[in-house]
Amino acid sequence: MADLLQAMRNELQARRAYLEDETIETIYFGGGTPSLLPTDDIQRVLDDIYKYFPVIDKPEITLEANPDDLTYHKILELARSPVNRLSIGIQSFRNQDLQWMNRAHTAAQADFSVKCAQDRGFENITIDLIYSIPGLSERDWLDNIRKAVDLQVQHISAYSLTIEPKTAFGHQLEKQELKPVDDQTSGNNFMTLVSELNRSGFEQYEVSNFCLPGMQSKHNSAYWLGKKYLGIGPSAHSFNGTTRQWNVANNPRYAKGWMTGNPEFEIETLDDRTRLNEYLMTRLRTAWGIDLNYIQTSFGVDVWKMEIDFLQQQIQDGLMTKENTTLKLTTTGLLQADRIASELFILES
Repeated sequence: MADLLQAMRNELQARRAYLEDETIETIYFGGGTPSLLPTDDIQRVLDDIYKYFPVIDKPEITLEANPDDLTYHKILELARSPVNRLSIGIQSFRNQDLQWMNRAHTAAQADFSVKCAQDRGFENITIDLIYSIPGLSERDWLDNIRKAVDLQVQHISAYSLTIEPKTAFGHQLEKQELKPVDDQTSGNNFMTLVSELNRSGFEQYEVSNFCLPGMQSKHNSAYWLGKKYLGIGPSAHSFNGTTRQWNVANNPRYAKGWMTGNPEFEIETLDDRTRLNEYLMTRLRTAWGIDLNYIQTSFGVDVWKMEIDFLQQQIQDGLMTKENTTLKLTTTGLLQADRIASELFILES
């Protein structure tokens, strides 16, 4: 851990010009298990950020944490630190789900982690939930949602379970030992999620993200709005408006590279076609939708004229709305966001 931390601090110093003096508005400790990091080390990283970059007064500083790491003493330490937002990977409030997903925490620890953080003064907490779990009934899923609402968290991220190749679940699927949830059941879970959270005062501002009014994740919103960002650490990605850069996804190689001054990373230059397609892909998933005038001005492409038949069909089918020059997906349309975006992709430069 000491070598990895020093390597990250070295990278911060070496890349201090990456954002070209743009002011930092959000800081996010994530991507692994940052809740294992001692708060003194968190402070050292923050000190370096403030040393090398201009930072706004009271930035959003988020720390990802597993419920089993959030002991009373850990939460007390974090409450005394500059961290002002917690992202807690609860996934489910049902022990059978947690055991099936091989999670280390229990439902009781999930409940405790949120309540203890609230007692220690955290007023900006987001939790992760997962649906489309084999064996999870609609009633069980509804109970999960209502439990999250009853805890009075400010933000909820909910994702459909995906089974990736070369994982434990992937191998079970290959051997037909696991039957994934069908699309209809997954869609029903999603519609229940949207309906219940809307009824409870949450706003859906991205396919998988819901918040109480004014409590959007400023950090994740910056990704979807195409802002620049700097990622530090193994496999971390950065974006400066024209290129994307990502570090090697291997802790020892990452640490050795930045300790010896020979870092391993890759860079991709984004042409206008790629940037436009990424804009379509990300913004269609959000409550902001896509701005036809922005696309015309920035990329010289008249999407409405090029795809008028397809777009009018989506509007007629109740999957999309058009208000002035803004196109947005409806709740039903969000279920097909990837398909609709891919139909709009510009395939040739």
